[in-house]
Amino acid sequence: MTSRERLLTALCRGVPDQLPVTTHHLMPPFLRAHGFADDRAFFDDFGLDAIHWTTPLVEPVGAVLDPGLRPGSESWSLVSDDWRVDRTDLPHPNYATVRYTIHTPGGALSMVLQDDGRTAWVAERLIKEKRDIDVLAAHAPVPRCDAAAVARVAAAFGDRGIVRGAVPGFAIYGQPGCWQDAAVLYGIEPLIVETFDDPDWVAALLGILRDRKRAFLDSTAGAPFDLLELGGGDASSTVISPTIFDRFVAPFDAPLVAAAHDAGQRIVYHTCGGMMPLLDRIAGMDVDAMETFSPKDMGGDTVLAKAKRRVGARVCMIGGFDQFHYFVGCAPEETRAAVRRAFEDAGAGGGFILAPSDHFFEADPALLRAFADEARACVY
Repeated sequence: MTSRERLLTALCRGVPDQLPVTTHHLMPPFLRAHGFADDRAFFDDFGLDAIHWTTPLVEPVGAVLDPGLRPGSESWSLVSDDWRVDRTDLPHPNYATVRYTIHTPGGALSMVLQDDGRTAWVAERLIKEKRDIDVLAAHAPVPRCDAAAVARVAAAFGDRGIVRGAVPGFAIYGQPGCWQDAAVLYGIEPLIVETFDDPDWVAALLGILRDRKRAFLDSTAGAPFDLLELGGGDASSTVISPTIFDRFVAPFDAPLVAAAHDAGQRIVYHTCGGMMPLLDRIAGMDVDAMETFSPKDMGGDTVLAKAKRRVGARVCMIGGFDQFHYFVGCAPEETRAAVRRAFEDAGAGGGFILAPSDHFFEADPALLRAFADEARACVY
C-alpha cells in the first residue's frame, strides 16, 4: 500500500498491509535544529506515513486576512472595519511578549501572548468580563474554508499521505473544540468554576463558538481533507469530570461532528490527557477517530489494550506512543519494544495508527528511526 492508502484504510477501521506510523504536529524548532526543510522532508527521511497539515481560509465579504501575522504561523485572524487588530511589543526578560488589542464598535478587547522560541501561550485572556462574549458574537469575522486551496494541496501531496486540517480556534490563538476554545479565551480554572456559578453564561459562550465553527464546517463541503481535528486537552478527564463533559462538551461538539459529516468530512477528536472515563462518551459523538491515548507515564491514563476493547470497533485509534521516554534517553531496542507492545495492544483487526501522544520538542534521530523501522515490521 501507499502511505495514503495505509492511513485511509486504518481511518476506515480496516486492516492495512502494515501498521501505519506517523506523528502529530512537527514543531518548527525541532525541524530547524535537525536540518529538515519542512514536514515532508522529515517524513521522507524516516520513512513514516506522512500527514500534511493545512487549513486555508478565504476572505469573506467585508474582511481580509490579517496582514500582521508572521508567515508560516499557525495563527489566523481576519480584520474588518468592525474588528481591527493592533499589536504592541511588551518588554520581558525571557519571552517575546505581544499585546493584541482588538477595536470593535462594542468596545476594545485585548489579550497577551508569549513565546519562548519553541512554542507560544496565552499570558492574558481575551475574555475578562462576561459581557465580552457579546462583542465576539456581534463583531468577530467568521472563518470560512478555501476549498480550492485544499484541493491544490491534496493534488500536490498525492499518495505520499493524507491531508489533515483543524476546525479553527478563535482568532489569533485558539483551539478546535468548543470547550477547549472557551478555556483558551477565559482560562480553564475560572471556566470550570462558572459551570457551577453561572452555567447559562458558559452555555452562551459555547454556543457562540459552536455556531462559528459550524459555519466553517459547512464551508468545507467539497474540500478534499482526509481528516479534521476537533476537541482539545482541556476536555480530557485529567482536567474535567465526566459530568462537565456530558453537560458542556458533548452537547456543543457533537453537532459539529454531524456538520462535518454532512459536509463529507471525517473528524478525529483530540484529548491529550486522560481518556479512559470518557472513551464511550467521545465515541458516542460519532467521531471517526480518537487521539492521543496518552499513557500513564506521559500524564494520561490510557491502558491501550483496554481502550481497544472498548472503542476499537467503533473508531480509528491514533497515538498511544510514549515519546517522552522512548524518543530520548533510551536504547533503540527499548523503543522497538514499545512499538511492538502498542501493536500487540491495539493493532488487532486494524483501525490503529501508531503515533506519539501529541507533538514533541526533542527526539534522538536514532530512536525515531527505530520507531519507524519497527512499526514497518508490524505486518498484518
